[in-house]
Amino acid sequence: MTSIAQRMMGNPVFSLVYEKAWRPLFTRGFSLGGSGTADYDHALRAYLARPGERHVLDVACGPGNYSDDAAGGLTGDGRYIGIDFSAAMLARAGHDHHAERVTFVRGDAHRLPFADGSFDTVLCLAALYLIPDPLPVLDEMARVCAPGGEVIVFTSARTSVAALPGGPLAAGLVGLRLFDLDELVDRLRSLGLEHLEQTVTGVGQYVHARAPKASS
Repeated sequence: MTSIAQRMMGNPVFSLVYEKAWRPLFTRGFSLGGSGTADYDHALRAYLARPGERHVLDVACGPGNYSDDAAGGLTGDGRYIGIDFSAAMLARAGHDHHAERVTFVRGDAHRLPFADGSFDTVLCLAALYLIPDPLPVLDEMARVCAPGGEVIVFTSARTSVAALPGGPLAAGLVGLRLFDLDELVDRLRSLGLEHLEQTVTGVGQYVHARAPKASS
């Protein structure tokens, strides 16, 4: 059965308001009204915008929230590719973000249509909790991450606040998965990623990991 959240993401009307209205409000909600998530998000955008010749993949990119940041500092043959299953979100992304180094494609995050080790940075931000059977998506992200590259995820976290009565029920009703605090870290570690960093803010978590460098 398609969840409420999934139906919203496929709605062309919702795609119009998602980036500028819904997402900022929703993101702040992860910090329970505080600024922790927003502050980390600003720092992440600055990090993604650093100069360099990188290939960036944004999994479940929605309407291209991070495309301008991730593509802004790219040099040489650097590219940003956003992939999403929602045609409505991709149509909005293509309308609002059309920089030279930016490409949007439709596809399934469980079967990314890219070769192993294709990307220096692989993102999935504020989306993994909406994807059915999400852990195999991490497998695919690790697969397409180049040696020495990075995987960055922002998603939900089952903290003590999220465990309050009604929290899991409310999340389930709209189709949001709450991840245990060790769930993503353990999965990424099992895939061979290293230098794992996890930052928890409210009921959200940022996870950053790196693929091992190629042996000389």
